[in-house]
Amino acid sequence: MIRRTAAAAVAALLMGLVPAGPASSAAPVERPSREALPLAGRLVVVDPGHQLGNSRFPGRINRLVPAGGSRKPCNTTGTATRGGYPEATFNWRVALRLRTRLEALGAQVVMTRDSNRRDRWGPCVDARGRAGNRARADLKISIHGDGSYARGARGFHVIAPTDRRPWTHDIYRPSRRLAVDTRAALRRSGFRVANYIAGGDGLDFRADLATLNLSDVPTVMVELGNMRDRRDARRMTSSRGQVRYARALASAVRAHLAR
Repeated sequence: MIRRTAAAAVAALLMGLVPAGPASSAAPVERPSREALPLAGRLVVVDPGHQLGNSRFPGRINRLVPAGGSRKPCNTTGTATRGGYPEATFNWRVALRLRTRLEALGAQVVMTRDSNRRDRWGPCVDARGRAGNRARADLKISIHGDGSYARGARGFHVIAPTDRRPWTHDIYRPSRRLAVDTRAALRRSGFRVANYIAGGDGLDFRADLATLNLSDVPTVMVELGNMRDRRDARRMTSSRGQVRYARALASAVRAHLAR
């Protein structure tokens, strides 16, 4: 486990926001054995989608950035429940709970943002996409909530990259396996597969997302529910529901890295 201040520094370095500095003078911490902590020595990137203040910075989030063969807006505001509970806050709270669980299993966890504040924006999707590449992270999970207005739309789905040279050909197969592991873990935890995504199996493969296209490590984006559905929203806004989501995602990470 690393200190929060160290984790923030590592996150900034991974996204190219700060230059690498000299090694810390702090005494090295002896790591427990892999038998004691199953994720010891593993590096996981957790990406809580959006930022609470994105809507206050339209000029910044609407500028175009590389997205892997195309250009897309830096970020978006995200969705919200009918009662106004922001997706950014849901993503953040699940991510914090997931980080705690992964660190308890011995993993080093890097978050793509270190706050959930109305006076901040980003980071851009290209930075999110590249997060973990330099450090060769074991995997990355991007956490989101959907905002479908389709009647009766509810449930989760997992998005993985398509096989596109030169962008995702190297991570397509492990990302697909991670998507299958994530779907299985969510199902075991009692969550329903989305009833409004083509195919109906809870998996969606997309070629238009920078978070996936720019990654050099196995990556998935998970829409944990439809925030516009009252039943999903009730779960997604509750502490108990957020704990359940985090537990399922931690189980998915552990299962995938045990292969």
